[in-house]
Amino acid sequence: MSTAVATATPTARPTSRRRRRIGSTEIVYLALVGILVVAGVLVAMGGGNLFSTANTAYMLTQTSLLGFVAIGQTFVILCRSLDLSVGYVVALCSIVGATTMAGDPSRVWLGVVAALAAAAGIGLVNGLVVTKLRVNAFIATLGVGLIVKGYLDTQFKGPAGDVPSSFQMFGYTRVGPVPISTIVMLVVAAVGIVLLTRTRQGYHMFAVGGNVDVARLSGIRADRTVIIAHVLCSTCAGIAGLLIAARFGTGNALVYSYGLDLDSIAAVVLGGTLLLGGRGSVAGTVGGVLILAVLDTVFNVLDVDPFFKDVLRGVVIIAAVALYARRQIDPASSRARFRSNRRRDPVRSGARPDPTTTDGGASA
Repeated sequence: MSTAVATATPTARPTSRRRRRIGSTEIVYLALVGILVVAGVLVAMGGGNLFSTANTAYMLTQTSLLGFVAIGQTFVILCRSLDLSVGYVVALCSIVGATTMAGDPSRVWLGVVAALAAAAGIGLVNGLVVTKLRVNAFIATLGVGLIVKGYLDTQFKGPAGDVPSSFQMFGYTRVGPVPISTIVMLVVAAVGIVLLTRTRQGYHMFAVGGNVDVARLSGIRADRTVIIAHVLCSTCAGIAGLLIAARFGTGNALVYSYGLDLDSIAAVVLGGTLLLGGRGSVAGTVGGVLILAVLDTVFNVLDVDPFFKDVLRGVVIIAAVALYARRQIDPASSRARFRSNRRRDPVRSGARPDPTTTDGGASA
């Protein structure tokens, strides 16, 4: 009598390298390069040059103003909040800075401090109303913004204050085709990137935006994090107000009609930051601002109708958000993971085990 023991033959698992998915920030800058190429060709076909010194300077000038506001907006959106008062803060800070400077070069620093302090104060009020009074951020910041608007409309019927020529350099001086304001905006963006990726406060913003209850259970002071985000947002809007004052030479109370509030939200979303919070980056926001600036420059060079320009911008924003949403919930990748799990567990998949491949099987 002979006994044969069947031994299991090892099944070779297919080795497949898992490729790293391209992140939202990479997609933004790839889209920016593609838009630049297509826009350059369209302008060249019309006999122009998109990358001339004048067009490049205009493009970067548009980037700096919206960039300051959008960088600040990124902080509050990451915390699953929102700020609709930034346009009014920009207008108020331009007035505060210009009236405090009063044309005196020795008062420039005082005007800068006063404008930023006013902006930070409004951000503090926004954060306290949202966190302590539990008012929805949309309503809270809109209400605060309307209060500021009422003050501006009743107290300032036109330009106010006088900005010294030494500070006007902030709005007009260029290093080659690059404005000084753009360089300052990039420095602020770099500080924001370091804040979000290298500091505990930045990690808290991501945590609060991802799940505020889990963040609280982890010992994070969620209310304080949201308040700090609103203060930073309004402070960045205050820098934009100082830029407006430097360009105009006076404060301008009508700046709130520029639509910087909605444009900043569009730039943040276009840069890959989720409106539900918890995911995004300042670098992506800068890319979104650049895309909007390129589109505005191309529309101006090609003399596109202003109403149709808004339609095209809306289409671009909707397409970008749809792309991000599809990447975040990808049914194909979910099915692939499900199939791989079923292959690893034959019992769960309903497959019968092969007796010839199980240890301990004997035949007489």
